[in-house]
Amino acid sequence: MTQFRSIFISDMHLGCRWCQAKLLASFLSSVECENLFLVGDIIDGWKLKRRSSWPQSHNKVLRKILKMSKKTRICYIPGNHDEFLDEFDGYHFGHIEIARSAKHVTADGRRFLVIHGDEFDLVVKYKRWLAVLGDLAYEICLQLNSWLNSLRSLLGLGYWSLSQYLKHKVKDAVNFIGDFENALLHRARTSGVDGIICGHIHRPAIRQVENITYANCGDWVESCSALVEHPDGTLEILRWKDMVSRIPFVTTGGEMVFRDPDPAPRPTPDPVLPEPVTSPF
Repeated sequence: MTQFRSIFISDMHLGCRWCQAKLLASFLSSVECENLFLVGDIIDGWKLKRRSSWPQSHNKVLRKILKMSKKTRICYIPGNHDEFLDEFDGYHFGHIEIARSAKHVTADGRRFLVIHGDEFDLVVKYKRWLAVLGDLAYEICLQLNSWLNSLRSLLGLGYWSLSQYLKHKVKDAVNFIGDFENALLHRARTSGVDGIICGHIHRPAIRQVENITYANCGDWVESCSALVEHPDGTLEILRWKDMVSRIPFVTTGGEMVFRDPDPAPRPTPDPVLPEPVTSPF
């Protein structure tokens, strides 16, 4: 069991079929922390409105979180996909607090603002119909991604993300990511904090710009990443898909191997964040 001071997770998208719930459950079973921040889009209300699907693996994730809440402070910050929780801002359900934003002080004394980040996406904020359309387009892209990686697997090749490739190659998408990160950095400066922690764009990152730290948790659809704070206050991005193969597991025959004891289906993400050309998330 790995000990951290704090863990920040965003964009689980429980309720959508491409959520890597088994990998997420294995991660939560392998860590302990004092503070757990759920940084938005934990439950995908957009998908649940269009179709009713809630696999048992998604229940397992919720049970893991509820179990952690017995000895861990948990702060749930709703995003645009779970905005139905906005009306509960300031409420406590057991040891789980719901808040639109939170402040966190690291062990080394740095102050961070924690938000999902969707308020800095103008398409999500002002063009809801376009965001939903982009969400559907993203689903098509990710289905193609699934078929492509099935073929790559037959050829002995590793996982490759078509959707991430398109994000990096499409000029407007790249510009949007840059504008989003710069807007968050500006928010941190005007809020008088040392850094900002967010999610929303499914792109894990830690950037230091002058004296401000920008950190993005990533997602559990493709990158399967979390932002963690070590006991000394150091922040790090963990990519669980890269680490899980190094977890020792004893087979029924008594052989020790290094693989996921609860293997998840091959990563095939789902429509989660609106991805029109003007705002790929």
